[in-house]
Amino acid sequence: MADFEGRVALITGSGSGLGRSMALKLAERGADIIINYSRSAAEAEETADLCRATGVEVRVVQADVADPDGCRTLAEAAEKWGRLDILGNNAGITRHVPRHSDLDALSKADFMDIYAVNVVAPFLMLQATKPLLQAGYEASGKTSSVVNTSSIAGVKGVGSSVAYAASKGALNTMTLSLARALAPAIRVNAICPGFIGTRWFKDTMDEDAYARTIARVESNTPLAVASGPDDVADAALFFFSDDSRHVTGELMMIDAGLHLGKAPA
Repeated sequence: MADFEGRVALITGSGSGLGRSMALKLAERGADIIINYSRSAAEAEETADLCRATGVEVRVVQADVADPDGCRTLAEAAEKWGRLDILGNNAGITRHVPRHSDLDALSKADFMDIYAVNVVAPFLMLQATKPLLQAGYEASGKTSSVVNTSSIAGVKGVGSSVAYAASKGALNTMTLSLARALAPAIRVNAICPGFIGTRWFKDTMDEDAYARTIARVESNTPLAVASGPDDVADAALFFFSDDSRHVTGELMMIDAGLHLGKAPA
């Protein structure tokens, strides 16, 4: 498949996990890729090597997407091509406070840090790359595509902490606002994953606890599966592709039906 051949994609937070899967799937289909990371240089280079092995051109850029200068640095990396067709706002952070009633476990600084990356950064990235996304539209006659990585937390108020859920809820409403404002040149959609088997979860628990988490997820989802990064990235590809050319302002839940709950026995 070469349905993204000739296109340029920038995926933030693409050193590992979901961002890596997005970048690699786009590269496998012919897109040139800009890999972004903030701290994990070795992992970002691994992602880049995997993408280069598909034959596409790859650039690796260290940048803090919560900083306007970092977003401008990423935009400058795309100027080599003179356009940008795809932007994946995937970078995100959290503060793990699963017991939401423990209000003292979150500080104002926690909220500000989480909002800076999960809400403000996607806006700053669009601010920096809007001219390039418009150039992609003008060059190809096809809408450029922005996909924000949100979460079921922003729909259901669940997840790693109240601050995280609130930030993803804000990202969802911003997705709607920007989809309306940036049409027709740029489409803006969001994916809302539930559980994803990445280090996001693994790093917070030991192997036994992680295995129990997988079992609990499988038992509580209608499809009886625990999603991995490739499962979610496949859904993001729909929004990145021309198959979704008439879709903007949508929030897609990719959670194996977790938001539905299990049917009564």
